Amino acid sequence: MSSKILLAFKKCKIEKRPALLTYTVAGDNSKKKSLEIIKSIAEHADIIELGFPHNTPIADGPQIQQSSFRALKKGIKLQDVFKIVKDFKKSKHSKPLILMGYLNLVLQYGKVRFLKECKKFGVDGLIIVDFPFPENKKFAKQCKKYSVNFIQLLSPTTSKKRMKEIIRNSHDMIYYISMLSTTGAKLKVSPKKILEQYKSIKKINSKKNLVIGFGITTKTISSLKNADGLVVGSQLCKEITKCLKRRQNPVTKLNKMVSSLKRRIS
Repeated sequence: MSSKILLAFKKCKIEKRPALLTYTVAGDNSKKKSLEIIKSIAEHADIIELGFPHNTPIADGPQIQQSSFRALKKGIKLQDVFKIVKDFKKSKHSKPLILMGYLNLVLQYGKVRFLKECKKFGVDGLIIVDFPFPENKKFAKQCKKYSVNFIQLLSPTTSKKRMKEIIRNSHDMIYYISMLSTTGAKLKVSPKKILEQYKSIKKINSKKNLVIGFGITTKTISSLKNADGLVVGSQLCKEITKCLKRRQNPVTKLNKMVSSLKRRIS
């Protein structure tokens, strides 16, 4: 049976547009608000990425760090993240959901226990930022056993040989990090250059769904719409911060923002 992630990409291909993936941090700025946000943006997004908050998010820039710290301040734990997933999956705009985070939280929780919970609550995919290939090979196989897509990462410095191995061992989606930077940095590489590199990766296996992340905003998204999927995260986290400072409701603001992102690639 096809995974929900695979079905989402198939739907977008029929509609001749890239999949829109959104990232927010679970529990920012409360469990209730976080759930409301993802339920609202799922109206327009194709795949929801939900970060589990971490006190030293090494790959993340200041926007996502702030989101993580707000969630941790409220005492959010992995059990709370799973509760958000469970409630989201019951909602009317429910979409495939990918959990994203760091390895030590999974290890502390216990790998098998973590994967059992993922299956139980309806997690469709998993990105572990600091768990590279080939070290993640065994764990990626375990993920398959629990019907969870393990999403491998590629970057501009990944060698061709390594790329081929990673793609061969990948599941239904691969994440291409567009530039060497933390999340939320301005796009330092021209969209043209990113797409050139992207096309060379797609030549290795055109059937694999390859998404681009890092540096994607309302301004840059339309210039990258030839990709299978595009991930927007830091811009959304930044908007949540702004809304909280202005005492505005981030739910309606993010709904509008994601709707606008979708229009730019449709």
